[in-house]
Amino acid sequence: MCVKGFYLLAVLSGLAASGVLRVGGIRVYMSGDMEAVNGTDVRLKCTFQTSSPIVASSLTVTWNFRPLGPGREESVFYYHNKPYPPVDGRFRKRAVWAGDIMGRDASIIVREVKFTYNGTYTCQVKNPPDVHGNAGEIRLRVVTTASFSELLLLALAIGGGIAAVVVLLVIIVSCRRCRRKRQRQEESEEAPRKERKDPTVCHPSRSIHLYLSETSVEIDSSDGMISEASTKDPSSSEEEERSTDEDEGGDSD
Repeated sequence: MCVKGFYLLAVLSGLAASGVLRVGGIRVYMSGDMEAVNGTDVRLKCTFQTSSPIVASSLTVTWNFRPLGPGREESVFYYHNKPYPPVDGRFRKRAVWAGDIMGRDASIIVREVKFTYNGTYTCQVKNPPDVHGNAGEIRLRVVTTASFSELLLLALAIGGGIAAVVVLLVIIVSCRRCRRKRQRQEESEEAPRKERKDPTVCHPSRSIHLYLSETSVEIDSSDGMISEASTKDPSSSEEEERSTDEDEGGDSD
């Protein structure tokens, strides 16, 4: 019994190693439903996860389209080592590669969508030996104008940007006002200090008055001319008068 179980386990391990039996397959992720305004470009996003190392030369991506109404399925895009856009059909010169294989991105862009592009888009990725897995789907609906939800999101985005700019401007203006107010306070505090005077220094007008008081002006009665200013010290004039009196007293004797 143990020998049979061991033999079965060995067989399953060999099959898994050879790629005949896969434990897990490649997984493709897409958004599901999308809306696009008529005449605009739309990005059909397709990402994938694989359990095998990515080999760019062997990995393939296949995009197909299935219309809503009656009609056959047609190719939208094909990638194998390089992009292969469609050479005919409704997607000729409209489908553009926008993916990155090494980044596990297999997205495309459909330019200037029309109402005839309404339908289901499938994306299938194969990365040998990981070739089994689901194909992702996107149901695209082309509309005349954007829906209310999209307009609301756009308005919120624009309003949020404007609000952020206004808040930034308010912060800048407030900072400038605070800085100016602080400078004015500092200037008002420094002004009284500058106006303080040294008590030992005389005012210029007082110094002139003192100078004039010490200077005497003599007028010659003979010709009415003003003689030069005399700056003699009053004490010296008193000594001269005393010497004159003594001289006169000696002469009288």
